[in-house]
Amino acid sequence: MIYKNILGKQIFRFNFLESTNTTALEMLAMKQLEEGSVVSAAFQKAGKGLDTNLWESEKDKNLTLSFLLNPIYIKPEKQFVLNEIVSLAVADLVKENLSRKEVKIKWPNDVYVEDRKIAGILINNSINGNEMSSSVIGIGLNVNQTKFVSDAPNPVSLKMLTKKEYNLDFVLYRLCDFMNLRFRELMQNKNKIDKEYLKKLYRFEIYKIYKIGKNKVEARITGLDEYGKLCLETKDSRKFCCDLKEVKFVI
Repeated sequence: MIYKNILGKQIFRFNFLESTNTTALEMLAMKQLEEGSVVSAAFQKAGKGLDTNLWESEKDKNLTLSFLLNPIYIKPEKQFVLNEIVSLAVADLVKENLSRKEVKIKWPNDVYVEDRKIAGILINNSINGNEMSSSVIGIGLNVNQTKFVSDAPNPVSLKMLTKKEYNLDFVLYRLCDFMNLRFRELMQNKNKIDKEYLKKLYRFEIYKIYKIGKNKVEARITGLDEYGKLCLETKDSRKFCCDLKEVKFVI
């Protein structure tokens, strides 16, 4: 299958939304979105992170947006590859602007500059029978914001790191470029995507403290299982493969 550069072909811009993912899902239900469309907000009141977390974003300072895909070429049991593709694309964009900084992906799909979070991703997949029918991919990228007031422990932005002001439209177009590039790569060689994701994985093969269930353990990330679960191993050779709610990074 040949991937066409569809992401970003149509952009819906809003001044204010509760959540770009919620709006994109509503527009999708009303058949108002074509594949590749982007829903973008200058400000979102209830931007969502994983679980019940909210995403803090000052008005007109950052990218808060959602992409629509119909990834029928991805099997439902392999849907974690969407986390890999999108987080790699965001990491590519960040690295383009921070060539001298270490840019990593904190499993499953947060993007970190060293030990600070610069972007978060939330993916809502819909499955119809044995096919992925749609995917709404929400991305929050800290661009020009320099003060954060939420209790998020470690936020950072491009401007905080470079002292430069960024044109948000240009950053959005570059994100679409990197997303299209990574999806083309997926069609050509999924193994390459898996390897690059592991290469960029935050704390990969380094012993750190994690909370697994109710217990804190010192362990190293050894990889992922076939469904995208995080695999860890302790110094005394105990092994864990954890879903999202089963492991917490202690930072």
